[in-house]
Amino acid sequence: MTQPGASGASLRRALGVRDAVVIGLGSMVGAGVFAALGPAARAAGSGLFLALAVAAVVAYCNAMASARLAARYPVSGGTYVYGRERLGPFWGYLAGWAFVVGKTASCAAMALTVGTYVWPGQAHAVAVAAVVALTAVNCLGVERSARLTRMAVAVVLGVLAAVVVACAGSGDAEGGRLAPGLSEGVSGVLSGAGLLFFAFAGYARVATLGEEVRDPARTIPRAIPVALGIALVVYAAVAAAAVAALGVDGLAAAAAPLADAVRAAGVEGLVPVVRAGAAVAALGSLLALVLGVSRTTLAMARDGHLPGALAAVHPRFRVPVRAELAVGAVVAVMAAVGDVRGAIGFSSFGVLVYYAIANASAWTLSPAPRARALPALGAVGCVALACALPVTSVVAGAGVLAVGVLAYGVRKRVA
Repeated sequence: MTQPGASGASLRRALGVRDAVVIGLGSMVGAGVFAALGPAARAAGSGLFLALAVAAVVAYCNAMASARLAARYPVSGGTYVYGRERLGPFWGYLAGWAFVVGKTASCAAMALTVGTYVWPGQAHAVAVAAVVALTAVNCLGVERSARLTRMAVAVVLGVLAAVVVACAGSGDAEGGRLAPGLSEGVSGVLSGAGLLFFAFAGYARVATLGEEVRDPARTIPRAIPVALGIALVVYAAVAAAAVAALGVDGLAAAAAPLADAVRAAGVEGLVPVVRAGAAVAALGSLLALVLGVSRTTLAMARDGHLPGALAAVHPRFRVPVRAELAVGAVVAVMAAVGDVRGAIGFSSFGVLVYYAIANASAWTLSPAPRARALPALGAVGCVALACALPVTSVVAGAGVLAVGVLAYGVRKRVA
């Protein structure tokens, strides 16, 4: 296995269980509640809660696979490292490529979410400014990033609790709207689950930070399921509140679903608070996403799949500063010209491929049938959800993966 310091100094182990849980929550809560509920409602219709359950089951399988692998390989890179070590260099590369491309799109989506809520008329400019500011924070050390994420998560959870209370206490809320159904069929449920997977995909962010976690064999397996469980409870409560207030059709049509939900609940004064909470949530998610993408970039640069200069670690702050800056620059460009909705399906496809490889890697850890059951279910679930995504997302995602495979082949031939 490539050693952490093979291409420069190793990173500082500064994160405990609480910080690891917070970073996972920071990645999930911002993306899921404020970005994915609307598109998922459009895809799944009355099957929204079934879609949430399917996404949660697949995410749980992936979480367990990631936790086992991260404890075995506590270095930066996540499934890029696991695939390389368990399946071979190509599969590790493919996982890393899928993650970097997919999560870079997620970063741009979160930056644009910030811009949309803070200053709709100048959303792209605000998005770029947010990327620049958070990249600078990340370059000053992972401890500062964790501290800022902790503050963002606390604010967001407070806002979401207020949304749930406001909607649940409204006389206009209708419990009958929560009844599950199959208005869009099984394919709609699977498509919605694939989009909602975008919301869950931050639970293993700590795995990509494995080289910066204290006592990783203990910390990572504890932090990942805790972060996932908290996020699931939050998603279910908020989705139920929004559907009770707006109905599934209203949620599907809403540009700002939670702001519209509290408005429908008759609590107009809470709308600015919700908008501010959305901006903070997206900032926290963006911060954690850039952390994860830059660490996978670092790992791939150490192995020569990306320019070696990106493997440099800052001697004082002990962070992959060049990888941070490179990721920040690419995300800033995408945020300047992209859109939020297009990024969600594209990101989901790349991340589902990434976790399919994680499950395949976990399958090799033990020959025992019980140990292989969850990785098998997770891998099948990832493939099914990826194929059920909107056609444009599948085509674009498959095309980008093909470009990565071509680049890998050219590099191998030249070498």
